[in-house]
Amino acid sequence: MPDTFFTKSPHWGWWAVSEFFIAGIAGAAAAIAALLWLFGSRDDRFIARYGFAVATVGSALSGLLLTLDLKRPERFWHMLLFSKTLGPTFQKWWAPMADGAWALFLLGGFSFLTLVGSLADRGPLPSGLAFLARGVLGTVLAALAGIAGVFYAGYKGVLLSATNRPLWGDTPWLGILLLASGFAMASALLLLLTRDRSPAVSQWLRNLMAGSLALTLLVVVILAATLDADVRRLVLQNVYGVLLVVAVLLGTLVPLALAWRPRLLGRLTLPSAAVLVLVGGFLLRMAMLLSSEAA
Repeated sequence: MPDTFFTKSPHWGWWAVSEFFIAGIAGAAAAIAALLWLFGSRDDRFIARYGFAVATVGSALSGLLLTLDLKRPERFWHMLLFSKTLGPTFQKWWAPMADGAWALFLLGGFSFLTLVGSLADRGPLPSGLAFLARGVLGTVLAALAGIAGVFYAGYKGVLLSATNRPLWGDTPWLGILLLASGFAMASALLLLLTRDRSPAVSQWLRNLMAGSLALTLLVVVILAATLDADVRRLVLQNVYGVLLVVAVLLGTLVPLALAWRPRLLGRLTLPSAAVLVLVGGFLLRMAMLLSSEAA
């Protein structure tokens, strides 16, 4: 039996569950927006703006939830700067928490700057800010937002794997699981927000959602098959283990079936699949976090 059965729980609750959910969407949305911005047509940038907007708002909400979850919320800035020297904490590259705090800060910052530039280029903001979305600077900012987004969308799973708790510390697959699920959720949300805006991009987002769901399902199967039997039994014997099964069925298998039969529910097929992906993604994170907390 692994020694993870004898460690103390970090006592994460609903703040953490909500933050994991929002972080997955925000990070993947920035990555998707960056892909559309860098490799799509100029018309595709309209939808990319939605992605950067989701990433900007999501980053702010993630930071707020993380701050509220601290025992001393007023010391949130200690995650970014050393209290004595005021030097950046990313100098401690071996500390996962410091890496995550800076990734969130950069994700929100680069997404916000790209969003501002794009809105100034073709929107209500002063045209003098359009330089943020043009030329080399615009390309670099969008690319950095996407890179930070990919990192942060999967970082949470890597952070859990670095702990010594049941389920979390017994598998290396949590990072790719949260990354794949995050891309599925972000694709679903962008489909709901930009429905019928661009048929070509909508089709691309549908394919990305379906592919991300398939990868999520594959990782879940691998994770379950490679877990220690005692850990698997411990996880499944509480209500959150059952919820994990429900999350996979409701948020992965059913949306995949709807993607395979896009006319099954008529015009409601795509919105139904997207909503189920978002609900399933939340339930997956709730089950994954709280099942170990309950162990």
